[in-house]
Amino acid sequence: MHISLRQIHIFQTVAHTENFTRAAELLHMTQPAISMQVKQLEDNTGLALFERQGKRIVMTVAGRAMHTYTCEILAQYQGMVETLEELKNVHQGYIRVSAATTSIYFITRMLAGFSKLHGGITVSLNITNRKRLVEQLQNYEADLVVMGEPPANLDLHSQRLMCNPLVLIAPADHPLAGKKDIPIANVANEKFVVREPGSGTRAAIERFFAEHGHTFSSTLEMGSNESIKHSVIAGLGLGVVSLHSIRLELQAHVLVLLDVEGFPLQRHWHIVTREGKSLSPAAQAFKEYVITEAARYAQDYQQLLL
Repeated sequence: MHISLRQIHIFQTVAHTENFTRAAELLHMTQPAISMQVKQLEDNTGLALFERQGKRIVMTVAGRAMHTYTCEILAQYQGMVETLEELKNVHQGYIRVSAATTSIYFITRMLAGFSKLHGGITVSLNITNRKRLVEQLQNYEADLVVMGEPPANLDLHSQRLMCNPLVLIAPADHPLAGKKDIPIANVANEKFVVREPGSGTRAAIERFFAEHGHTFSSTLEMGSNESIKHSVIAGLGLGVVSLHSIRLELQAHVLVLLDVEGFPLQRHWHIVTREGKSLSPAAQAFKEYVITEAARYAQDYQQLLL
């Protein structure tokens, strides 16, 4: 059986777009040429790799099995090319970094500092949700991922960066503002503004209340901490957010931390790669920089809890 790298690339593009015409546009090929290459690949393997469902072209069971391997093959190939190029000049390179939505409050600052030291290295930063981060790790799409708790079902190399305290926030004029050691029962019946299902923060809140024999109800679900903060300020409910996301609001006295027993919920940020993935010199330099900066950054934010 002979499968070329070109065919693998075409297969991946069709799998991603679920459309021969769109794949042809992305690869600057004709649609018949794409179809022919896929047909040759299926003839080589002796298996149907795609099937039509309405207007979509979706992978068969065989296609999904092949996709698992082709993701790794292309990632390893790209890593080889980048490493060989960067070994010519370790001060240049291209890094793909993906990070959880909440990390934008510190990862952009770290990126700015790194770029000042390594002007020849280009960093592509993708800020997205946990579900997409897991997909990117699974498919070897990112060199480095900054996220909360890494998924347990993948072979990963993970290193803890710093604490990510989840705090309970309320508008400045909330009746419980300024009170100490508030029992959980006193807030269990409050309305909450929370992240969407599947969010790591949402899961942590649900676990916390369940462990203490309570449930919480939400008036709104939001896709970002910014939306949650504005909703809490407007009086739509309480919120649970990362401490890293509310420095300005605390300083402006439009939000307060509620001193509820069990809070803050202690979580951590991690920097994660797929096990066995070779980091280029540029990616390794970025990883080391982020680890060093995280320790200093965490100390600054701990002052907000005092």
